[in-house]
Amino acid sequence: MFEGASLDDREHYDIQIKGPLMAISDEERLRATLRKIEALYAAAGTEGEKNAAGAAAERLRRRYEESRSAERVQEFRFSLPDPWSRQLFVALCRRYGLRPFRYPRMHRQSIVIKGPASFINGVLWPEFEELSGALMAHLSAVTDRIIQEEIHRSVHDAEEVPDMPRLTS
Repeated sequence: MFEGASLDDREHYDIQIKGPLMAISDEERLRATLRKIEALYAAAGTEGEKNAAGAAAERLRRRYEESRSAERVQEFRFSLPDPWSRQLFVALCRRYGLRPFRYPRMHRQSIVIKGPASFINGVLWPEFEELSGALMAHLSAVTDRIIQEEIHRSVHDAEEVPDMPRLTS
């Protein structure tokens, strides 16, 4: 299999194979977590329904349509400075048929949506917070692992020292 290859070459080959496989496993765990969160907000009735992310999304879209016809549509403004959170929020809005936008001269971090308060406050925002938390935990773990493996083993914040030096004249 490795004819003509030294032991060092085989070890390097194994490391290349293991890396992507571990990343796939981490990614699959994240995907499963996101599906579970979505099923929770769709109020799925059976265990089988909880595992069906597409059906959960459809139930949430129906809930949105029902609340939209039953109550007045209001405008909500969100400020999401983190690009990952902003991208997730916009995608979640679009998934449920909401149209995220911003007015001229608004900052990029500002997102405006129009919809029923019960859906925005009771479903969309809580689901976003949970999905965002899961995504941030995953991104943080991946970032920490890469920094530890490739840059330096310590990923702790800078230490705090007791006093700032005083300026002398």
